[in-house]
Amino acid sequence: MHYLIGDLQGCCDALARLLEKIDFSPSRDRLHLLGDLVNRGPDSLTTLRRLQSLGDAAHCLLGNHDLHLLATAAGVRAPHKGDTLDAILQAPDREALLEWLRRQRLAARAQGWLMVHAGVVPQWDAAQVLALAEEVHALLRGPELADFLPQMYGNEPDRWSDELTGAPRLRFIINVMTRIRFCNAKGRLDFKTKEGLGTAPEGFMPWFDVPERRTAGEPVAFGHWSTLGLVQRPDLLALDTGCVWGGELTTARVADGQVLEIIQVPCAQARKPGAD
Repeated sequence: MHYLIGDLQGCCDALARLLEKIDFSPSRDRLHLLGDLVNRGPDSLTTLRRLQSLGDAAHCLLGNHDLHLLATAAGVRAPHKGDTLDAILQAPDREALLEWLRRQRLAARAQGWLMVHAGVVPQWDAAQVLALAEEVHALLRGPELADFLPQMYGNEPDRWSDELTGAPRLRFIINVMTRIRFCNAKGRLDFKTKEGLGTAPEGFMPWFDVPERRTAGEPVAFGHWSTLGLVQRPDLLALDTGCVWGGELTTARVADGQVLEIIQVPCAQARKPGAD
């Protein structure tokens, strides 16, 4: 059985209870985690160790918080006030965990679902999403990562072009796949607005509602947008249901591009909204 799981953010107890609820067996089942494995929650270290220990039974995507961990560990990003990453950074197996994290991807496909942490721009089809994610995957595993990490942050460029190269191209890919919520019909990004659907800036809309989006009709699953909550459409599945904020940790059992079952466990509130 294949299960897609929303943002954990270091809530390892919720993960344990969810796996118990679905009677998870690593020899039979496959977990597909949609990114933001760590940070803000109470036990990011145990979360990473648990996921790493599952081997091929757990396939994890990278979210913005996971990339923030890599940048912080490299000394190119200052810790945020609300970070809960110290236990990882001080752990005796720190390097093994960071190396494992570097091997994870920004996008993947399984059981008829295209999976990404945040979303995609309307100009990309599914094949291009996977190809662009592979560019970043190669960077993460290679020797050029240390040089790129100081250039990873920033909101420009804010629109896709096939002519983009180097750090701007990689930054845009990462920004889209780990940060996007709203964009306009031409795919221009807005990173200021983080609330629900009704808060879109003028001329902007949720990335998945852009007309003529090239991934339309392709089942897409994503996390990242906790103020959106659970959204289930025939070709769209949003699974960040605010576990770290005291919501639920949600998984979807899927097969052949369909959702067979939604399963949730309630979560203790580890962080109050606005407490960044």
